[in-house]
Amino acid sequence: MSAPVPAAATATAPVAEAASAANAAPASDYPASHPRIKSFVKRGGRTTTAQARAWAELGARYLLPFAPQPLQPEPVFGRRAPLILEIGFGMGEASAHIARLRPGDDFLCCEVHAPGVGALLRRISEQGLGNVRIVAHDAVEVLQHMLPEGTLAGVHIFFPDPWHKLRHHKRRLLQPPLVALLASRLQAGAYLHCATDWQPYAEQMLQVLGAEPLLANTASDPALGGYAPKPDYRPLTKFEQRGLRLGHGVWDLVFVRRPHIP
Repeated sequence: MSAPVPAAATATAPVAEAASAANAAPASDYPASHPRIKSFVKRGGRTTTAQARAWAELGARYLLPFAPQPLQPEPVFGRRAPLILEIGFGMGEASAHIARLRPGDDFLCCEVHAPGVGALLRRISEQGLGNVRIVAHDAVEVLQHMLPEGTLAGVHIFFPDPWHKLRHHKRRLLQPPLVALLASRLQAGAYLHCATDWQPYAEQMLQVLGAEPLLANTASDPALGGYAPKPDYRPLTKFEQRGLRLGHGVWDLVFVRRPHIP
């Protein structure tokens, strides 16, 4: 089935509407004390002609439709390889860089922002990246329905929306129910790598990740306060470089899946 092609002049992607329409999670995953968290926020933005062309020409090969059934990675990628999930890739700059740097790994990238999906499709084609597939759907539902326990060798969550205002903190992606879900999908020894440029969110991430019994912090330098050095594979984006020039900090957190609860 061909992927839906967004109109180049529309302000809101139809795929984002489709993702939003089916975001109810089972009560066991999201108890009343933790409202349902979506992995995305609706954003405006025009899909360019080139991005729409990428959907039309490349979508059938690199876009996977959401389906409430377990994903079979080997037929999708044509090989058996470690599978890395990325949640929210923006315009795909870091995604393409990492996939090119790590050809032995396969990358399943979730994003509902149509211009970003189109941009990553273009990068895949231009750079000849055969190890990337995209699901233009809410990553929470992808985790719940398409990725069985112990499926993933890694998860990347780079610069999720920090929701600066106190009354909006409940909307932040990294909450205990999602972290527990992520941990359950990781293989023993697999990693979860998060990054943010907002220190209060970094502190919350450290607290929430540290409270998950299936995860262990890899940070070993006390001087870093529980944060990890930036892994070599994560590139500095233009936005990040500009922030660093202005004196803004960036915090990386890398946790690994324990073989069992201690």
